[in-house]
Amino acid sequence: MTSQMIFAQCVMGIVLLLMISGKTPLYLTAILGSALVAIIAGFPLAGSEPITVAKLVSSGLIGVIADMTGVLMFIGVLEATGFLAAIVRSVIRFGTRLGGGPGVICAGSVAAGIIGMLTGYAPPIVTGAIACPAAVKMGMDPNRAAGAQGHAGILGNFGGFTHPTQVAIIGSAGIGFGLINIAGAITALSVISFAFFRNYMKMKKEGKLLTPEQAQKILQSMEKEDTNNISSWKAFFPFLLMMIGFAVGLPVFIVGITCGLITILMARVNPAKGEAQMIDGLKRMSIPLVATIGFVFMGSVIKAIGLTETINTALKPVLDFSPILIMILVSCIAGLITQSYSASGALTIPLLPVIIGAGVTPLAAAIAACGPAAIFQHFLTGGPVANLPTLIPVTPGSTLKEANLFQRPNHIFGLIVCTVVAYMANYLIA
Repeated sequence: MTSQMIFAQCVMGIVLLLMISGKTPLYLTAILGSALVAIIAGFPLAGSEPITVAKLVSSGLIGVIADMTGVLMFIGVLEATGFLAAIVRSVIRFGTRLGGGPGVICAGSVAAGIIGMLTGYAPPIVTGAIACPAAVKMGMDPNRAAGAQGHAGILGNFGGFTHPTQVAIIGSAGIGFGLINIAGAITALSVISFAFFRNYMKMKKEGKLLTPEQAQKILQSMEKEDTNNISSWKAFFPFLLMMIGFAVGLPVFIVGITCGLITILMARVNPAKGEAQMIDGLKRMSIPLVATIGFVFMGSVIKAIGLTETINTALKPVLDFSPILIMILVSCIAGLITQSYSASGALTIPLLPVIIGAGVTPLAAAIAACGPAAIFQHFLTGGPVANLPTLIPVTPGSTLKEANLFQRPNHIFGLIVCTVVAYMANYLIA
């Protein structure tokens, strides 16, 4: 390896450290830093050479951008027609019948998570402002209520379609949406379900569980007047069709557009207006698009300058043991030290091609890169400022420290589930 490439790798290491530190703008650092590294490595800006800065920027983007476009167009019309709001209300009402306070929080977390899946990110307070006070009135411990509601962020991040790091890892692994979203949903729902189980058993032991009728009455008294008459089955139908389409491997772009058209027809919206609503959904694409270009560009530069091989050589002794486990460990550390799913990409994306090169399937490697960071960004403090910290003021009697302590066993359970899912994806899914 030439001294020029060694120097380029050292500069890339500095770029990654700056991203991890959070002291510089994340996406600008990724894009401009990677461009500087490529120039230092001697790659021309453009031209007919096999590797140029222009080619590194455009590599691997078309598929993931097309997928994201289809999903966001569907979400645009789903939200504009009121179908998304109807889905959220249905989920919370079901949770109330499921198990009083614990059920309300479980459903509120899932509902906020669904919004986050579809819109890129939705703070847990979106539904927590109703769910947390209602659960406390139903006799639930305030810290447990706030802590369990805070798990919505995991579903929104790891199960979703537009979070910058999620999209960038999918693009870098070359897998597209679909099975990784199912893996993310399974992992996140396991965290939410474990929290529900712990809360339900504690309240049952204490004799504090209310009857479904009592719980429903308390929730209804706190809900705003519902002027939307969309039935539950009608709201869920196009959303479920989309998830089925992803699961069977149909083109995500086509599935998204088709489900958007079905929503237009079911809502009896003028087709021209419905199309405008679908296009309006693309307004959410700006941040994921910039992040995807930046992170995928960064990953291409890392590979081109030979840093992937350097990491591979350094980690070879442990990679021979279990490359999936190494990816999971690095992702956990990334989430812990950055407390940000976005910033975690600075550690996980460079390692991703190494793990795939060690024989792990791209899907399994992506799951191992995404899941632990999405979970463990919340482990130390409850997550970024828009997560658990926003729930404490609306949950009477709760404190951030105690609510976060309640979350941690749930996080560990979710990590175990994510690890199992990653191994299953590696050995059972070609």
